[in-house]
Amino acid sequence: MRTKVTAVFDIGKTNKKFFLFDKDFKEVHKEYISFDETVDEDGFPTENLGALQQWIKGVFDRILEAREFNIKAINFSTYGASFVHIDEHGKPVTPLYNYLKPLDQNIINDFFRKYGPKEKFLKTTGCADLSMLNSGLQLYWLKYSQPEVFKKIKYSLHLPQYLSYIFTGLPLSEYTSIGCHTALWDYEKKDYHPWVYKEELDKILPPIVSTETSINMNYNGKRIKIGVGIHDSSAALLPYVRSIRKKFILVSTGTWSIVFNPFTQNPIASESDDGDTINYMRINGKPVKATRLFLGNEYKVQVAKLDKYYGVSDDYHRSVKFDYSIYENITQDFKLCYKWEGLKDDNMPETTQMPYDTYEYAYHQLMSELVLLQIKCIEQAIGNDDISRIYVDGGFSNNDVYIKLLTHKFRSKKLSTTDASLGSALGAAISISDTKLNSKFLKKNYALKKHVPFIIGGK
Repeated sequence: MRTKVTAVFDIGKTNKKFFLFDKDFKEVHKEYISFDETVDEDGFPTENLGALQQWIKGVFDRILEAREFNIKAINFSTYGASFVHIDEHGKPVTPLYNYLKPLDQNIINDFFRKYGPKEKFLKTTGCADLSMLNSGLQLYWLKYSQPEVFKKIKYSLHLPQYLSYIFTGLPLSEYTSIGCHTALWDYEKKDYHPWVYKEELDKILPPIVSTETSINMNYNGKRIKIGVGIHDSSAALLPYVRSIRKKFILVSTGTWSIVFNPFTQNPIASESDDGDTINYMRINGKPVKATRLFLGNEYKVQVAKLDKYYGVSDDYHRSVKFDYSIYENITQDFKLCYKWEGLKDDNMPETTQMPYDTYEYAYHQLMSELVLLQIKCIEQAIGNDDISRIYVDGGFSNNDVYIKLLTHKFRSKKLSTTDASLGSALGAAISISDTKLNSKFLKKNYALKKHVPFIIGGK
C-alpha cells in the first residue's frame, strides 16, 4: 500500500530542497539540488527561474508516478522579498531580481519625497530601511525606470505564490509574503499602505487569501490539494505557534539571528527600538514583531581571525565547551575586546584587543560579547510583554557556550533548544493540513531539549 504524503518544495537562495512528509509529519523522502545563478540585464547575479521551474515540474511528475507514494497535497516554502512579474499569458516579463541588487538611490529619494517622512514610513510598514530587499520598492523602481516593461505586467507574484501558480494557474497573494518587510503593508491600517493605491499597484497584486488556503485540483489525472505557498521565516515559526499553548519567543539562529515575538501587544516598532526591529506576518495576518542580529556572519569572521591568531584548525571552535572558571575570570573585570566587522555597537573598541594566552579564553570573551548583543535583541523583541518561554533553533542551538550564557542571563525564564533543520518545509506542510498539533510535537519531531542555568560558583 502506498504511503499518503504531503510534498513540499523548500526553495532557498543556495539549496533547493524537496521533501515528502507522512501523516505524522515524519520525513520519508528528500532531494537536494543547487543551480548556477544567471544574470539580469545589468549583469547582476540572479536566480535561474527557468531551471528552477523545470526542476520542480520534473521532480513532481516523477514522484507522482512513484509506486511507494500517494501524494495528497503539495505546498511551497521560499525565501522572501522576491517577485515574479508575469504577463497576460502567465510568462515572466523580467528576471527574478536578486534582493541584494543595489537600488538606485535617486529612486529611494524620490519615493520618500512623495511618501515620507522616512522614519514614520518605516515604522508603519515594519521595515528597517528601503532597498531591493523591500519587494514593494521593486515595483516602484520598475514603474519609473522601466515603464515599457512595467506596462506588460498583468500580475506580480511573490515567489511562493508563483510556484503555486505554476501548478494551479491561479494568481493569488497571501499574508506571510506581503508582511515580510515588503514596504507594501500598513500594519496600523491592516491593509496595503496608501502609496500602493496611489501608484495603482493594487491592480497588479492578486487577491489576498489566507496562507492556509488550498486548491483541490485534478493534476495529471490525480486529485491533489495545492497550497498557495508561504514565506520561509513565517513557515519556520508555524510549528511552534501551533503546538505551544503558552506565550513564547523564538530565536532562529544562522547567518542572521532573528527573534520572533508572535504574541506582542505592540507590533509596531517604537521610537526606542533600533533600526533592526522589523515585522513579519503570521498566516492569519497577525503581525509578528522581530529583531535581527547579523550573528552568524560576525561569528564566522571573528572565529576565522582567532583560528589564525592561535594557530588552530578551522573546526576547533566546535570543540570548545562552556568553562565556568574561564567565564568567572573574564567577568570579574569585564571589558569589551572585539571590534565588529558587520555589527554596529557604539561601545566597541576601535581595534580588537586580545589580552588572552589561550584560544578558550578568547573564545569565551567573543561569545560573551556576542551574547550581550543577542540579549539586547531578545529584550527588544519581548518589550513589555509577559513572556516566560524562549526557544532557540538553528546553528547556535548546538553552541554550548552560547546556550549556557543565554540560559544564565534569562534564568527566570524557561529556555529550550530544538533541532529544526526541517523548519520551513515542515511549516509549509502543516499550513495546509487540518491536523491539530499537540504539546508533544516539538519533542517528537524537533528534538526539544530543556536547559537549566548554571550554578554560580560552579557548572
